[in-house]
Amino acid sequence: MDRAEKKEAVAALNEVFKKSSVVVVAHYSGLTVAQMQNLRKQMRAAGATVQVAKNRLAKIALDGTDVASIGALLKGPTLIATSDDPVAAPKVAAAFAKDHDKFVILGGAMGATALNPDGVKSLATMPSLDELRAKIVGLINAPATKIAQLSTAPAAKLARVFGAYANRDAA
Repeated sequence: MDRAEKKEAVAALNEVFKKSSVVVVAHYSGLTVAQMQNLRKQMRAAGATVQVAKNRLAKIALDGTDVASIGALLKGPTLIATSDDPVAAPKVAAAFAKDHDKFVILGGAMGATALNPDGVKSLATMPSLDELRAKIVGLINAPATKIAQLSTAPAAKLARVFGAYANRDAA
């Protein structure tokens, strides 16, 4: 790799680090090519990306970004998973690590917050952005239906009371 290619790689990585809301760093040593392709496919389906970059170039690209705290994790054969959704990359990485012992999550960063491996796994258990939006819509919609039920309930009770009096008088 010559100097110009290195500059392009650093600039591209810097853009990725600036645009991503979450970054996960993991060791991948011992995974087969098929397993790596499977990981990339799962990440792509979740809206995340996986990159293997030279650690020295990645450390240079981290300068001036919010996720600069992951620089200490970049030792050995590491891969970098990024996503715009704060839950997508950690969720796929944690699920993949469960199935493959050789895939080890080292940590990551969400914005300026550094994450240890347990932090990444706890972030993976959170619902995704779409699931949270659906829950909020459900919560907003629920009071409206309850109000509608409450407004019709007194009328129904009155009708039952009148019906009971009418049946009592007829008997």
